[in-house]
Amino acid sequence: MLAWIAPIIVFGLVVFVHELGHFLAAKLTGVYAPRFSIGFGPSLFKKRWGETEYVVAALPLGGYVRMASREDETMALIEGGGERAPGELPTTGGNAAGRAVEDHAGEPHRGDWDPNAMYPFGPRPVPEHRWFESKPLPARLLILIAGVTMNAVLALLVSIGVYASYGRPYLPAVVDSVVAGRPAAYAGLVRGDSIVAVSGTPVRTWNEVVERIRPAAGKTLVLEVARRGARERVEVRPEATPSRNPTTGAQEVIGQIGAAPRDRVLSDPVPFGEAVRLGATATVTMATGVVGVVRGLFTGSVSTSNLGGPIAIAQSSVAAARNGPQALLSLIAFLSINVAILNLLPIPVLDGGQILLNVLEAAKGSAFSTRTREYILRTGLLAIGLLFVLVMFNDLRALVTRLLG
Repeated sequence: MLAWIAPIIVFGLVVFVHELGHFLAAKLTGVYAPRFSIGFGPSLFKKRWGETEYVVAALPLGGYVRMASREDETMALIEGGGERAPGELPTTGGNAAGRAVEDHAGEPHRGDWDPNAMYPFGPRPVPEHRWFESKPLPARLLILIAGVTMNAVLALLVSIGVYASYGRPYLPAVVDSVVAGRPAAYAGLVRGDSIVAVSGTPVRTWNEVVERIRPAAGKTLVLEVARRGARERVEVRPEATPSRNPTTGAQEVIGQIGAAPRDRVLSDPVPFGEAVRLGATATVTMATGVVGVVRGLFTGSVSTSNLGGPIAIAQSSVAAARNGPQALLSLIAFLSINVAILNLLPIPVLDGGQILLNVLEAAKGSAFSTRTREYILRTGLLAIGLLFVLVMFNDLRALVTRLLG
């Protein structure tokens, strides 16, 4: 059961918040939004309140907000259209997803047909001033940026909540194991040693130990350790070890001694103000890491084999849920900031691509032709399709490797 519930919670919340951003911004700017959908494919649940139909669909791999637009023919053609009835409302997606699913728009005898409603729920035409394209550039950009903004806010709020509820986590500076033939073993470190100082600088957490060892490759350090109630000093010379910077993806040389900490996470309570600071710092750190990975993919310093897709995210969700609410919430924050950053990429079907397209049209002074927009969006769909194939291949390869041992 956990294997199903955890991914649904993670996927559902991150997608819902993203699409809610588009939807609220559309409402705020007066754009007609007849559909709010979580998931793609056949509808599992749908209910109309006011002028919007809310849907939960069968494939929980994303979502979209339908908005009135004059560009529906292009979107329908690209995304398997031909389903628009004569005179039916033209619509587009809040994140340019457009007509990505069946939405039964324009059915002449819907059960919820309202003679006083606008298309597709009634006979009234949608006023042109409620089209997405009729709004000024700042309003359109607000709608397009609102999704990633909400994801960033979700990551921030969840991170703050984790620190406020669970405190600041840390691994104590206690040795669990040493690797034979490595500097820690030569220095005489043994399981159970508590490192209390590195070259005269007091330490309490394993991260503080690592921070002082990483830049000291080839240098002699003096570790003060607590062992069986007594204090001892040992000398260790960290060896130079090639490593990849987790933020930039660049190769670098760091110092390591071949010791591992006990896998026992402790935490220090923090006041709410400190939780806000730590949550903001964690969010910025996660965002910087995602940007570094994306940059590394383009420069070649990060392999595409490191990319994961739906299966990897589902497995991570299950593992996090098994480790408790704190781990699951941290995963939600991490995935939410991932969605925010990746949606800003200048790929036409993503928010970043649509923002760029709208800015270019504003600079040009007129909209691109239907054919030009069609080619641009086809290119974006091709890029997203290739990316999806790549991450699914990585997921399946990792799954097969794990199953075969």
